[in-house]
Amino acid sequence: MDYQQTLAYLFTRLPLFSRVGAAAYRSDLTNTIALSEFLGRPERRFPSIHVAGTNGKGSTSHMLAAIFQSAGYKTGLYTSPHLKDFRERIKVNGQMIREAFVVDFVQRIRPLSETMDPSFFEMTVAMAFEYFAVEQVDIAIVEVGLGGRLDSTNIIIPELSVITNIGYDHMNMLGETLPLIAFEKAGIIKQGIPVVVGEHHPETAPVFEKKAAEAQAALTFADQQRSVYDWNYQRHHLVAEVAASPLADDKEFYQLDLPGIYQTKNLLTVLEAVHVLRLRGWKLEQAAVLQGLQHVKKLTGLHGRWELIHEHPDVVLDVAHNEDGMRQLVQQIEVTDHEALYIVLGMVGDKDIQRALALLPRAARYYFTRADIPRALPEEKLAEQARRYGLEGNTYPTVAEALKAARSQAKARDLVVVCGSVFVVGEV
Repeated sequence: MDYQQTLAYLFTRLPLFSRVGAAAYRSDLTNTIALSEFLGRPERRFPSIHVAGTNGKGSTSHMLAAIFQSAGYKTGLYTSPHLKDFRERIKVNGQMIREAFVVDFVQRIRPLSETMDPSFFEMTVAMAFEYFAVEQVDIAIVEVGLGGRLDSTNIIIPELSVITNIGYDHMNMLGETLPLIAFEKAGIIKQGIPVVVGEHHPETAPVFEKKAAEAQAALTFADQQRSVYDWNYQRHHLVAEVAASPLADDKEFYQLDLPGIYQTKNLLTVLEAVHVLRLRGWKLEQAAVLQGLQHVKKLTGLHGRWELIHEHPDVVLDVAHNEDGMRQLVQQIEVTDHEALYIVLGMVGDKDIQRALALLPRAARYYFTRADIPRALPEEKLAEQARRYGLEGNTYPTVAEALKAARSQAKARDLVVVCGSVFVVGEV
């Protein structure tokens, strides 16, 4: 098989969560362990950092990767899903995995995969770990796909476990309450391995404290160690002033090329992670931290986080798709200078989207659409549900048509936001 044939095999032969949803979810690690053993346990041949959470785990992973790269470490990065190119999922120093490696890997492991029927995600996790081992990375940042306890990435023994936050998402698989969801995320906490949790929440903190105590893992909550004293949104950048405590006089300034104000939460998580990693012997000088955070997109190729892709009118892409993500998106819209507001919205059909729709502003014109995947909620059904919350607009069968219509009606000082699904943003 050539590269295109190999991709076709991966996308059509293996169950893919982004396309079919829960049917692709594996509720144990049996396949992942079998694939790893076949490859000689590659995940044991490099140090790693494991990152879970409802929102922010992608941004946090990319920020950490950028910092390690700036500090001179050869850095692997595994994230999901991809926006446009499959190879976005597996990178070393910001460079996507080689096409030839993808082809050779699939050919080599295909006899085993044909007998065990792994999911797309299980196969790509094994591919990532093998690639990082072959490339002899100094460190790999590994983002959890879904949950944590039963996620395919959870065969690693990392240097540090990071859990950004807990919110309502994937409840059909992770549980209907915050403590139940937290229990699944807490599954990445390992014996004796420190863990940083980004946000302290009274409902979920006891879950993490109990799990950490059982594992004798040092636990810190990032938002109890530092606070964002002030911030300044500058279109393409965000400047955050961070204090070690509310009464601290010595404050530090950080400039991020990820301008969404919600990144201030991820920043605190990253800074605490860096602090813990320094204690474990990693040489992460402050200059590398500042450099990495200022150039995350350039160093790692991150996209879709309050990303301004066009001006006059401003067109912004954001992968916000659940309740917490939409709440943060709305806060960002409120501090962004604009006149009329146009929102291109597409969502998947196997989630509880009511919480997200309830947060969106009524004073906007909506362009309801759908991504080209089976999981996408039909645009007519999305519009029907949105109308219950006073959200009005027309429907469009493709993302391209919806965006074209919004841009044709928006004036120079207006704002067009594309959101609701990673897959909608990916198409743009």
